[in-house]
Amino acid sequence: MNAPVDVSFFARAAKPLTSYRPYWAKRFGTAPFLPMSRAEMDKLGWDSCDIILVTGDAYVDHPSFGMSVIGRTLEAQGFRVGIIAQPDWQSAEPFKVLGKPNLFWGVTAGNMDSMINRYTADRKIRSDDAYTPGDIGGKRPDRAAIVYSQRCREAFKDVPIILGGIEGSLRR
Repeated sequence: MNAPVDVSFFARAAKPLTSYRPYWAKRFGTAPFLPMSRAEMDKLGWDSCDIILVTGDAYVDHPSFGMSVIGRTLEAQGFRVGIIAQPDWQSAEPFKVLGKPNLFWGVTAGNMDSMINRYTADRKIRSDDAYTPGDIGGKRPDRAAIVYSQRCREAFKDVPIILGGIEGSLRR
């Protein structure tokens, strides 16, 4: 009952991410790639992922893509991170390809808002997508962050979802 309690009204400065003790998976070392399939997880010797990131863009391991930056930052802290890029949103099966995440899902629609990416200013459907291999349009749904979150919930109900990216901040 006599434990100290913080009753301060002033916000404390956030600790830097690198000040936390690394997660236990740090012993695996950095992965040469972030897995996108069960076969790639087997090559790394992983039985499961701690965090699975879902994105509406094609995955490119380059700093100009947000998912690669987030994934590599989390991996540097010792988490086992998997990526599901441009999943088929019609069913929950593509969201089960890496198994159940141990900690949470990280969901984003991609580098561009899905409605802007899909429709022109005249409300006509675009024929191309700059963030899809081959410039093929129609690979992501309208309001992709909402749809991807629903499919994650269908795949594994009890896993928390962290929503981020342009749609997460615009459509609060």
